[in-house]
Amino acid sequence: MTGGPPQQPGGGVRWFVEGWQPGYGTSFEASEAGAPGTTDDGSDATDLAVELDPAAWQALRQPADVRAPDVVLLVDGVRRIDASLWSDEPDGVSYPAIAASYAAGVVRCDLRAGAATLAGARPERGLFTPSAAATDLTVGQIRYPARRVDHPDPATLPQVVQPALAALEIAVSEQARAGADSADDELLVVDGPLRGRQLPNTVGYIKSVSKTYLPANLLPVVTGLRPAERSPVFLHGTRWRTYSWYLRLPGPRGAPWAGIVRVECRPDITAQAAIALADLSLAVLPRFASTPYKDPRAPQNLVPIAGLERRLRAMLGDARLLHRALSLSAARR
Repeated sequence: MTGGPPQQPGGGVRWFVEGWQPGYGTSFEASEAGAPGTTDDGSDATDLAVELDPAAWQALRQPADVRAPDVVLLVDGVRRIDASLWSDEPDGVSYPAIAASYAAGVVRCDLRAGAATLAGARPERGLFTPSAAATDLTVGQIRYPARRVDHPDPATLPQVVQPALAALEIAVSEQARAGADSADDELLVVDGPLRGRQLPNTVGYIKSVSKTYLPANLLPVVTGLRPAERSPVFLHGTRWRTYSWYLRLPGPRGAPWAGIVRVECRPDITAQAAIALADLSLAVLPRFASTPYKDPRAPQNLVPIAGLERRLRAMLGDARLLHRALSLSAARR
């Protein structure tokens, strides 16, 4: 990577880079809790009787007539903050900014052939700041397009990368599906909450359960699930409604919530269609569960997702080199 000062068309804004390295050189993913757009859903917004009456809730298994689709697409994204910056505006006002790198990709699993291939992957970068005078930041051949956001608090500024990453995930998902005759012939699994994404025949896969959404009397149904069993479907949410269900992946039995994930789908389909997706998830997700000797996040971190994450992080480049180049370029100015 070559050096050189950040290019500032018009010369209106000077940038100062914080000395510490954000994330210490590692990528991080948005968690379900505290991500932009998530809400603290109240129990009054939850419909527990979508599939079964709450008094009749029980563990459910894959129906005998449900089979896995021939093709499963798994999409994931990673993001990283390369540097935290402060602007020096002509009027003396200073604004926070982050130089971020993020990438999204899709793994195509052909279950008939027993093969998995990378169906598409794309990295992007951005300079996220509330500064209206900010322009693209360039270091050598690396460019961070200016993206104006309404987040003046430096502590919450990293959260604004998530919508850009979500849009990139949608783009690579649509590209991966472009050659398919119909989305009905395949299942798309998004690693993480859907967050309002209206993709057909798609489920969101939340591997870290931070909220239960259920009353205490129904929690034993979830913690009592056996591998490849799921809870009944329920509808919840205030700002973004989703159908959801809990599923236990195969693996060694440990704590009550060990191996349990939450799966969700879009709310604008019928209850019958949501139940069909829940049954389909039982035919698909358990086969991709990871094992403890291969992945410390087993069984929740699905095998194709783990490989995709490694590929995407490599596409972001070396975080330490990027941070050093940004710091040196700012110092030269």
